[in-house]
Amino acid sequence: MPILISIPDDCKPLADAIRHLIASVERIQRRAVGGRAVDYAPVERDLGARTAAIERAAHQSLLAALDVDVPSVVIDGRRHTRVHRAEGRYYTLAGDVVVERALYRAERNGPVVDAISLRAGVIAGGWLPETATAMAHLLQQGTSREAEATGQRLGRVPYSHASFERVGHAVGAQYAGQKTAIDDALIVALAIPVEARSVSVGIDRVSVPFEEPRPRPVGRPRRWAPRRPIQRVFRMAYCTTVTFHDARGEALHTIRQGAIPSVPPADLCDRLMADALAIVQQRPDLDVVRLCDGAPEMRDLLRDAVDEATLGTRVDDLLDFWHVLEKLAPAAQVLYGEARGAEVLATWRLDLLNRRTAVADILTALTTSGRRTVRIGTSRPVHEAITYLENHREMLDYPGARRRGLPIGSGNTEATCKTLFTVRMKRSGARWKEATAAHVIHLRALALSDRWEPALQLTLAPLRKAVRVAA
Repeated sequence: MPILISIPDDCKPLADAIRHLIASVERIQRRAVGGRAVDYAPVERDLGARTAAIERAAHQSLLAALDVDVPSVVIDGRRHTRVHRAEGRYYTLAGDVVVERALYRAERNGPVVDAISLRAGVIAGGWLPETATAMAHLLQQGTSREAEATGQRLGRVPYSHASFERVGHAVGAQYAGQKTAIDDALIVALAIPVEARSVSVGIDRVSVPFEEPRPRPVGRPRRWAPRRPIQRVFRMAYCTTVTFHDARGEALHTIRQGAIPSVPPADLCDRLMADALAIVQQRPDLDVVRLCDGAPEMRDLLRDAVDEATLGTRVDDLLDFWHVLEKLAPAAQVLYGEARGAEVLATWRLDLLNRRTAVADILTALTTSGRRTVRIGTSRPVHEAITYLENHREMLDYPGARRRGLPIGSGNTEATCKTLFTVRMKRSGARWKEATAAHVIHLRALALSDRWEPALQLTLAPLRKAVRVAA
């Protein structure tokens, strides 16, 4: 039995799109008679294209309803006068649509604006907010060409790689301009896991390839020499983590931050301290742990950034347990040989986890071995292990940390270096400019920290503006 649907006149494009979809479904149904095998992939693609047409038609009607066509309007307290009407292109998840709208100008030769873009909060000249957000998310995951291929394969966001570059970096720039305020809002609104018993803070660094100008050679350049020579250099970028742990020290959730090399690590540490302070104010029962590897710079940065006086609570210092074992492994082989050394290292591992006297006992075994000066290549494993244990002795209380359920490994920080920087930014032949690198790092940190949705809502909210009809 046929069903009649009443569609208003201003939604006629939507009616046409629905009719075409129904006609396509009927045509496919007629071909499906019988029991033969069916190549269903073309059917999926056809239905996807038809439903995308319905979506575009709906956007066209809805965006047209956002238009304000009067002689004068008031935007942000300023009077704007209508200049003329013209067609504008808006970009949706299903493709672009064209809508006629009124254009306004506040002053002679000033910028022209339209009510649709202002009320909907479009970005970068016609890109709707959810579309721009999706494109930025794909860009932080991979290159713009990979994002383009993903969109084409899925039948969504069907735009060029140049559009992904432009829109993704526009979203990144919009977030960067408000980063401090947005991060403050995010940490205040953070729902700390109920099962959290401790929070660890960490910092680490990793080299990232950057593009920098290369000095021109003296004399007249060769015929085919580049006009602006560049070089690929590696600079140190920093990342920080705030991780919640349960009663066994297992990680529950990690907040990640990163910065390009030109940003002083102290600025990143200021953000780390602000987050830690907000967390302690919300959950003063949490134990706070500074976790890092043995690099003196990282240790000092972390101690200066997160201190007990500012936090108003006890802060424990722990050295990453696995870095300690890495230092002890070659020393054990020098003392006992390869096979026996592996057994001794396993014993040391258990002792460090369970016995408070383990550090002193291991130091005694190393110093009395008489093999401190033995070299393996350019290193002296026994001497380096002794120095490492002596310099960090106050950070090696693993039995006490385990009894309190504190974490003893900085794996979350180490993994952040890999996921935030290495996976995305250190591909073969990659090189970055500082501005574009900062955009990708910020967006990727939000995605890896599970803060994408609230952060992007706050990022794009200022773009939405009311358009009031002038008296």
